[in-house]
Amino acid sequence: MISEKCLRQYAELAVRLGVHVQKGQLLVIKAQVDSAPFVRLCVEEGYRAGAGEVVVLWQDDQLTKLDYDYADTAVLQRVPDWLVAREQEFVDRGYCILNIDSSIPGIMKDVDQQKVQQVVAARRKALEKFQNYTMANEGQWSIIAIPNPEWALKVFPDETPEAAVEKLWNAILASVRIQKDQDPIALWEKHNQELSAHNDWLNRQQFASLHFKNQKGTDLVVELAEGHIWEGGCEKSQHGVVFNPNMPTEENFTMPKRTGVQGRVQATKPLSYQGKLIQNFWIEFEQGKAVRWHAEEEEAALASLIEFDEGSAYLGEVALIDVDTPISQSGILFYNTLFDENASCHLALGRAYPMNMEGSQDMSEEEMKAKGCNFSMVHVDFMFGSDDMQITGVHADGTEVVFFKDGKFCIEA
Repeated sequence: MISEKCLRQYAELAVRLGVHVQKGQLLVIKAQVDSAPFVRLCVEEGYRAGAGEVVVLWQDDQLTKLDYDYADTAVLQRVPDWLVAREQEFVDRGYCILNIDSSIPGIMKDVDQQKVQQVVAARRKALEKFQNYTMANEGQWSIIAIPNPEWALKVFPDETPEAAVEKLWNAILASVRIQKDQDPIALWEKHNQELSAHNDWLNRQQFASLHFKNQKGTDLVVELAEGHIWEGGCEKSQHGVVFNPNMPTEENFTMPKRTGVQGRVQATKPLSYQGKLIQNFWIEFEQGKAVRWHAEEEEAALASLIEFDEGSAYLGEVALIDVDTPISQSGILFYNTLFDENASCHLALGRAYPMNMEGSQDMSEEEMKAKGCNFSMVHVDFMFGSDDMQITGVHADGTEVVFFKDGKFCIEA
């Protein structure tokens, strides 16, 4: 059994270092109903950390599937005025948000993909104006995860449900640096410093493009946006509050140039998207746009992602991750992007993070687009790193620097 001490440490880490709730601030928590015992710990830690109010928004994957199975598409597409008003109130009150993921991989496997696409598109369009609150770090946000039996058995299929859940708990806690007799907040502060050192080196280089190549089938050139900034680890909100958006995190990431991606990328891990598990897929890009693709399983889901809107066929993020990270070394396939993306270099289809472009806070959307920023209603990461990945940075004058070899950084940051 996982001790209450470890669970409380995790809750404290999420609240104090993840969203870093401020005195008197509204803390919103989104979580699955089955996560209630752990959510209660997070609520308590939120108040102990000084939150003025904690609001919990409950979700249930099983109920969501029933909605898709039985309700009409038009009914599910409707976004009531009260929901929009609620989001506006949260923004007006300067909230921070903690997402506690406990989704079930593949739960939407048998649901009509076109129906899912239509519903998700309608809901995101209705709430699009609120997307920048997190994408542009207007306020603090963080994502963590806890196990459920279905997910645990997907990761550890040879175990009993109870044993699988315990093993997944242990793997999650290890990934967020909760270790026996050590202070996880101190460990995270050291980890953030290490990621910051790589950011500093990459920002000094200001590469014009990156060339990714391995034996798995990836041969891809990614131009970087004008004035791009490398980020990773802790971030800072527009109000100056330092927070950690992803726990775990092992990445250094920046903004690709929207029209500057050429070549082929081969995914090295499955992608869980809208309840479907996309397996063994590749994508080819020309002038930044995905023009050809194939998946051995759930190709329709991959197509629906790429064709979601005008910007979803272009990249919004490129992230570098060393194969020596704890998640990668664990050898566990989590079937969950929060973890699997931190075991592997990854790309994201869709919207770019404005914080990855210098001066973006003072730019219009058109000005950002002119410098190479991509816009979309989606942002979906997929993994393509490997232990033989080589990355060559190319400067504007054509000089090249191999700074990532055999799946890891080979520079002195």
